Amino acid sequence: MSSAGVETRQRILNVAEHMFAEQGFAGSSLRRIIGAAEVNLAAVHYHFRSKEALLEAVLIRRIGPLNQERLALLDSYEMAAGKKGPKLEDVLTAFFAPPMRMILQNNDGRIFGKLIGRLHSETTTMFMTISKKHFAPVAQRFRASIERALPGVSTEELYWRMHFAMGVMAHTLSCWDQLEVLSDGLCRVSDADSVIPRLVDFVAAGFRAPVRQTRKRAQRRS
Repeated sequence: MSSAGVETRQRILNVAEHMFAEQGFAGSSLRRIIGAAEVNLAAVHYHFRSKEALLEAVLIRRIGPLNQERLALLDSYEMAAGKKGPKLEDVLTAFFAPPMRMILQNNDGRIFGKLIGRLHSETTTMFMTISKKHFAPVAQRFRASIERALPGVSTEELYWRMHFAMGVMAHTLSCWDQLEVLSDGLCRVSDADSVIPRLVDFVAAGFRAPVRQTRKRAQRRS
Protein backbone atom coordinates (compact mmCIF):
# COMPACT_ATOMS: atom_id res chain seq x y z
CA MET A 1 0.00 0.00 0.00
CA SER A 2 1.31 3.46 -0.91
CA SER A 3 2.05 6.06 1.75
CA ALA A 4 -0.99 8.02 0.56
CA GLY A 5 -3.12 4.92 0.96
CA VAL A 6 -1.81 4.32 4.47
CA GLU A 7 -2.51 7.94 5.39
CA THR A 8 -6.05 7.73 4.01
CA ARG A 9 -6.73 4.52 5.92
CA GLN A 10 -5.47 5.99 9.19
CA ARG A 11 -7.52 9.15 8.70
CA ILE A 12 -10.68 7.11 8.15
CA LEU A 13 -9.93 5.02 11.26
CA ASN A 14 -9.33 8.12 13.40
CA VAL A 15 -12.54 9.80 12.29
CA ALA A 16 -14.58 6.62 12.68
CA GLU A 17 -13.20 6.03 16.18
CA HIS A 18 -14.21 9.53 17.28
CA MET A 19 -17.64 9.26 15.71
CA PHE A 20 -18.41 5.78 17.03
CA ALA A 21 -17.32 6.94 20.49
CA GLU A 22 -19.51 10.05 20.45
CA GLN A 23 -22.57 8.76 18.60
CA GLY A 24 -22.41 4.98 18.84
CA PHE A 25 -22.24 2.50 16.00
CA ALA A 26 -25.90 2.82 15.01
CA GLY A 27 -25.83 6.61 15.18
CA SER A 28 -22.78 6.98 12.94
CA SER A 29 -23.41 6.84 9.21
CA LEU A 30 -20.78 6.12 6.59
CA ARG A 31 -21.82 9.34 4.88
CA ARG A 32 -20.89 11.42 7.92
CA ILE A 33 -17.64 9.52 8.42
CA ILE A 34 -16.72 10.07 4.77
CA GLY A 35 -17.47 13.78 5.04
CA ALA A 36 -15.45 14.26 8.21
CA ALA A 37 -12.51 12.26 6.85
CA GLU A 38 -12.69 14.15 3.53
CA VAL A 39 -12.60 10.99 1.44
CA ASN A 40 -15.05 9.43 -0.99
CA LEU A 41 -17.17 6.32 -0.58
CA ALA A 42 -14.90 4.35 -2.88
CA ALA A 43 -11.98 4.86 -0.47
CA VAL A 44 -13.99 3.47 2.46
CA HIS A 45 -15.14 0.46 0.44
CA TYR A 46 -11.60 -0.14 -0.80
CA HIS A 47 -10.08 -0.18 2.68
CA PHE A 48 -12.95 -1.60 4.79
CA ARG A 49 -15.85 -2.81 2.57
CA SER A 50 -18.58 -1.90 5.10
CA LYS A 51 -19.34 0.01 8.30
CA GLU A 52 -19.19 -3.25 10.24
CA ALA A 53 -15.72 -4.01 8.89
CA LEU A 54 -14.68 -0.44 9.70
CA LEU A 55 -15.70 -0.88 13.35
CA GLU A 56 -13.80 -4.16 13.41
CA ALA A 57 -10.65 -2.43 12.13
CA VAL A 58 -11.02 0.36 14.70
CA LEU A 59 -11.19 -2.18 17.52
CA ILE A 60 -8.36 -4.39 16.27
CA ARG A 61 -6.05 -1.40 15.94
CA ARG A 62 -6.24 -0.69 19.68
CA ILE A 63 -7.17 -3.99 21.32
CA GLY A 64 -4.54 -6.04 19.50
CA PRO A 65 -1.55 -4.25 21.12
CA LEU A 66 -3.41 -4.06 24.45
CA ASN A 67 -3.91 -7.81 24.50
CA GLN A 68 -0.27 -8.42 23.66
CA GLU A 69 0.67 -6.30 26.67
CA ARG A 70 -1.89 -8.11 28.83
CA LEU A 71 -0.51 -11.52 27.91
CA ALA A 72 3.07 -10.38 28.52
CA LEU A 73 2.10 -9.23 32.02
CA LEU A 74 0.22 -12.45 32.70
CA ASP A 75 3.24 -14.46 31.52
CA SER A 76 5.47 -12.58 33.95
CA TYR A 77 3.09 -13.15 36.88
CA GLU A 78 2.74 -16.85 36.04
CA MET A 79 6.50 -17.28 35.76
CA ALA A 80 7.03 -15.59 39.13
CA ALA A 81 4.30 -17.65 40.82
CA GLY A 82 5.43 -21.02 39.50
CA LYS A 83 3.23 -24.11 39.88
CA LYS A 84 0.84 -22.51 42.37
CA GLY A 85 -0.22 -19.93 39.77
CA PRO A 86 -0.60 -16.16 40.21
CA LYS A 87 -2.99 -14.73 42.76
CA LEU A 88 -6.26 -13.23 41.59
CA GLU A 89 -5.08 -9.63 42.04
CA ASP A 90 -2.13 -10.23 39.71
CA VAL A 91 -4.36 -11.75 37.01
CA LEU A 92 -6.74 -8.79 37.24
CA THR A 93 -3.86 -6.33 37.15
CA ALA A 94 -2.58 -7.94 33.95
CA PHE A 95 -6.03 -7.53 32.43
CA PHE A 96 -6.95 -4.05 33.67
CA ALA A 97 -3.65 -2.18 33.79
CA PRO A 98 -2.90 -1.83 30.03
CA PRO A 99 -6.24 -0.23 29.03
CA MET A 100 -6.35 1.94 32.14
CA ARG A 101 -2.85 3.29 31.49
CA MET A 102 -3.78 3.95 27.89
CA ILE A 103 -6.89 6.01 28.68
CA LEU A 104 -5.24 7.97 31.48
CA GLN A 105 -2.06 8.83 29.61
CA ASN A 106 -3.17 10.06 26.19
CA ASN A 107 -6.14 11.58 24.42
CA ASP A 108 -6.49 8.77 21.86
CA GLY A 109 -6.78 6.33 24.74
CA ARG A 110 -9.57 8.37 26.33
CA ILE A 111 -11.51 8.36 23.09
CA PHE A 112 -11.09 4.62 22.73
CA GLY A 113 -12.14 4.10 26.35
CA LYS A 114 -15.32 6.04 25.66
CA LEU A 115 -15.92 3.92 22.57
CA ILE A 116 -15.58 0.66 24.53
CA GLY A 117 -18.00 1.91 27.17
CA ARG A 118 -20.53 2.92 24.54
CA LEU A 119 -20.27 -0.39 22.69
CA HIS A 120 -20.83 -2.28 25.93
CA SER A 121 -24.01 -0.29 26.56
CA GLU A 122 -25.48 -0.67 23.07
CA THR A 123 -28.02 -3.44 22.51
CA THR A 124 -26.23 -4.80 19.44
CA THR A 125 -24.11 -7.92 19.92
CA MET A 126 -21.66 -6.87 17.22
CA PHE A 127 -18.97 -5.86 19.72
CA MET A 128 -19.04 -9.28 21.37
CA THR A 129 -19.08 -11.00 17.98
CA ILE A 130 -15.93 -9.13 16.94
CA SER A 131 -14.30 -9.79 20.32
CA LYS A 132 -14.99 -13.53 20.13
CA LYS A 133 -13.68 -13.67 16.58
CA HIS A 134 -10.33 -12.05 17.27
CA PHE A 135 -9.66 -12.25 20.99
CA ALA A 136 -11.24 -15.50 22.21
CA PRO A 137 -7.84 -17.13 23.00
CA VAL A 138 -6.89 -14.17 25.20
CA ALA A 139 -10.23 -14.31 27.03
CA GLN A 140 -9.87 -18.05 27.56
CA ARG A 141 -6.38 -17.62 28.92
CA PHE A 142 -7.52 -15.10 31.51
CA ARG A 143 -10.62 -17.12 32.39
CA ALA A 144 -8.43 -20.15 33.04
CA SER A 145 -6.12 -18.10 35.28
CA ILE A 146 -9.05 -16.67 37.25
CA GLU A 147 -10.58 -20.13 37.57
CA ARG A 148 -7.29 -21.46 38.91
CA ALA A 149 -7.13 -18.64 41.46
CA LEU A 150 -10.74 -19.34 42.56
CA PRO A 151 -11.04 -23.14 42.67
CA GLY A 152 -14.25 -23.07 44.73
CA VAL A 153 -16.27 -21.02 42.23
CA SER A 154 -18.39 -22.88 39.67
CA THR A 155 -18.04 -22.20 35.95
CA GLU A 156 -21.53 -20.68 35.84
CA GLU A 157 -20.77 -18.33 38.72
CA LEU A 158 -17.41 -17.44 37.21
CA TYR A 159 -19.07 -16.28 33.99
CA TRP A 160 -21.47 -14.10 35.98
CA ARG A 161 -18.64 -12.48 37.89
CA MET A 162 -16.54 -11.97 34.77
CA HIS A 163 -19.58 -10.29 33.17
CA PHE A 164 -19.94 -7.93 36.13
CA ALA A 165 -16.21 -7.22 36.12
CA MET A 166 -16.33 -6.25 32.44
CA GLY A 167 -19.15 -3.84 33.28
CA VAL A 168 -17.01 -2.19 35.95
CA MET A 169 -14.14 -1.83 33.50
CA ALA A 170 -16.38 -0.47 30.72
CA HIS A 171 -17.88 2.16 33.04
CA THR A 172 -14.44 3.18 34.29
CA LEU A 173 -13.04 3.41 30.77
CA SER A 174 -15.91 5.48 29.41
CA CYS A 175 -16.62 7.71 32.45
CA TRP A 176 -13.09 8.21 33.75
CA ASP A 177 -13.55 12.01 34.04
CA GLN A 178 -16.93 12.05 35.82
CA LEU A 179 -15.64 11.02 39.23
CA GLU A 180 -13.70 14.25 39.70
CA VAL A 181 -16.89 16.23 39.11
CA LEU A 182 -19.07 14.02 41.34
CA SER A 183 -16.52 14.14 44.18
CA ASP A 184 -15.91 17.90 43.83
CA GLY A 185 -12.27 17.19 43.02
CA LEU A 186 -11.66 14.88 45.98
CA CYS A 187 -11.06 11.87 43.72
CA ARG A 188 -8.65 12.39 40.86
CA VAL A 189 -8.14 9.80 38.15
CA SER A 190 -5.05 11.22 36.45
CA ASP A 191 -2.69 8.88 38.29
CA ALA A 192 -2.90 5.34 36.86
CA ASP A 193 -0.79 3.93 39.71
CA SER A 194 -3.51 5.05 42.10
CA VAL A 195 -6.55 4.08 40.02
CA ILE A 196 -5.50 0.57 38.95
CA PRO A 197 -5.03 -0.92 42.47
CA ARG A 198 -8.42 0.46 43.55
CA LEU A 199 -10.10 -1.08 40.51
CA VAL A 200 -8.33 -4.41 41.03
CA ASP A 201 -9.17 -4.58 44.76
CA PHE A 202 -12.85 -3.78 44.10
CA VAL A 203 -13.23 -6.41 41.38
CA ALA A 204 -11.26 -9.02 43.33
CA ALA A 205 -13.62 -8.59 46.28
CA GLY A 206 -16.54 -9.23 43.94
CA PHE A 207 -14.95 -12.40 42.59
CA ARG A 208 -14.39 -13.65 46.14
CA ALA A 209 -17.87 -12.78 47.42
CA PRO A 210 -19.84 -15.69 48.96
CA VAL A 211 -22.00 -17.56 46.47
CA ARG A 212 -25.65 -17.15 47.35
CA GLN A 213 -28.15 -19.91 46.74
CA THR A 214 -30.47 -18.39 44.17
CA ARG A 215 -34.10 -19.34 43.81
CA LYS A 216 -33.25 -21.03 40.52
CA ARG A 217 -30.70 -23.29 42.18
CA ALA A 218 -33.05 -24.02 45.04
CA GLN A 219 -35.76 -25.10 42.57
CA ARG A 220 -33.31 -27.42 40.82
CA ARG A 221 -32.55 -29.21 44.07
CA SER A 222 -36.18 -29.56 45.20
